[in-house]
Amino acid sequence: MSSKPSAVPSVTVQASADVLYDLVSDITRTGQWSPVCTSCWWDDEDIAGEVGAWFTGRNELPDRSWETRSQVVAADRGREFAWAVGGSFVRWGYLLTPTAAGTTLTETWEFLPAGIAMFEEKYGDTASAQITDRTRQALDGIPKTFTAIKQIAESTAASEEARTTAGFSPTPM
Repeated sequence: MSSKPSAVPSVTVQASADVLYDLVSDITRTGQWSPVCTSCWWDDEDIAGEVGAWFTGRNELPDRSWETRSQVVAADRGREFAWAVGGSFVRWGYLLTPTAAGTTLTETWEFLPAGIAMFEEKYGDTASAQITDRTRQALDGIPKTFTAIKQIAESTAASEEARTTAGFSPTPM
């Protein structure tokens, strides 16, 4: 059994790549946009957001709830933020591409070989069906995630622009 990377249609967000990166890389805000992950927290605040940092996420569906630990595998401000669930089972990520209209945001999701092997060991003959179901759930949730991230990012960008236009600096002098 193999898995290829899954990329969903991208969305254009009227915000800079840096503003959007700062939002999606703040895993403590994930519960604001994820239809499944209700909260996340850094396991070690001193290295939060850096490649190698671990965080824990709380996930909830009507029939079950669970926590996962994930490790940041890409942290390139304004370009990409990604993590691997369990360190090697599933890779989630956000790709950011600046455009004239703002930033194109693409969310990626891929079962990794260690994740496929873990499902085969755990679920035996039903592993393929389990992997198909988890893949469907993940990909079905991404449009909801896009809608929420777009709304939050564009609201944040508009607020910062209004403050700057009014003569207020978003950062202290």
